[in-house]
Amino acid sequence: MDITWLGHSCFRIKGKEVVIITDPFSADLGYPFSRTKANIVTVSHGHPGHSNIDMIDGEVKVLNGPGEYELGGAFITGYGSFHDGTSGNDRGRNTIYMIEIDGVTLCHLGDLGHPLTSEVEEDLSDIGVLFLPVGGVSTIDGGVASELVRRLAPKVVIPMHFQTPACARTLDPLDVFLKKMGLKEIAPQPKFSITRANVPLTTQVVVLSYQR
Repeated sequence: MDITWLGHSCFRIKGKEVVIITDPFSADLGYPFSRTKANIVTVSHGHPGHSNIDMIDGEVKVLNGPGEYELGGAFITGYGSFHDGTSGNDRGRNTIYMIEIDGVTLCHLGDLGHPLTSEVEEDLSDIGVLFLPVGGVSTIDGGVASELVRRLAPKVVIPMHFQTPACARTLDPLDVFLKKMGLKEIAPQPKFSITRANVPLTTQVVVLSYQR
């Protein structure tokens, strides 16, 4: 499958039979905005930067909460969580999505705002690709994110939801997370491709450039 970052928490995941878009954003977020086609859209929460279904063309199935779904060869499970560290009292709820597609398990944490419980961590096992918010402010920050990587042990980590030149919000830059991970600057790449046969044996961090 091919994974492309459209900006913020929005990715295009193109499998053999299905195209999935995660957390589609509104134009005022600052990233280049263009309509795109998909079969499935996952929405972690209802904020405009994560739920702009209007940017999606085609006959699309929208998933916007916990549950189990089987669509077009993709098996998707949504887990309830919170957008803050106060059980949703400040920013509401958030949905984490586990996506099994083409023999690889992906996990999109949405706008997770708190460390995970051990029970949820057990549900999020054997992750091939983890889409991880690292920018703080309205999600977990680089320190909590790096600890989560150590606990979940995903094979690939793709950071998201951090400050970029395009982002109209104020978030922590990516290098805060990279330093917590003991890494230096990583050159962004335009696309990441993965199959069941080439999943790395140990955790690696992949930085994507947002589509312009």
